[in-house]
Amino acid sequence: MSDMLNVALPKGRLGEKVYDIFERAGFACPSIREQNRKLIFENPEAGVRYFWVKPSDVAIYVERGAADIGVAGKDILLEYKPDVYELADLRMGVCKMAVAAKNGFRDDPTRTLRVATKFENIARRHYASLGRDIDIIHLNGSIEIAPILGLSDVIVDIVETGTTLKENDLSVIEDVLPISARLIANKANFKFKSAAIDRIVSEINQQVGAK
Repeated sequence: MSDMLNVALPKGRLGEKVYDIFERAGFACPSIREQNRKLIFENPEAGVRYFWVKPSDVAIYVERGAADIGVAGKDILLEYKPDVYELADLRMGVCKMAVAAKNGFRDDPTRTLRVATKFENIARRHYASLGRDIDIIHLNGSIEIAPILGLSDVIVDIVETGTTLKENDLSVIEDVLPISARLIANKANFKFKSAAIDRIVSEINQQVGAK
């Protein structure tokens, strides 16, 4: 096993913010700041290798051991339940999973509720806890259109500002759960690299003010 710490970062602004914390923790990799299309960056002196991946794929890289640690949204962890350690709440990428519907929607409990979502497992667990009979319609994008076109009664999706809902005459009718970015680790690799990982966890907790 390589002594280098392999870190899967989600592409985009969140990954860049996370890298800032890693840099402050003593795991800098200056080449990651350069303007290029590279996906893998190494700094042997700091003992770290970073790579950019699609946010929804981070948990797969970590679970399979290609990455020792990574940053994934709580929505991904709850939807797919990867076999990883969840080490810290970064308190970044804060939003919520919610149920939304057309303005003025009234649920009729005598009929099956049609739910459009890409988070099938989260939606199923939520409605199972309410004892509500549902029909899941899996969509991969533009979920907001489903109730407008009559494909579904409601949607279960991530809500940040709520602007997209408002612009499409939809509104949140129920909060499901809060979402934020989490630091996760491969269970086997954690045993061998716990010192380096613990340093990062400690730095993250200081940065975000965790108690």
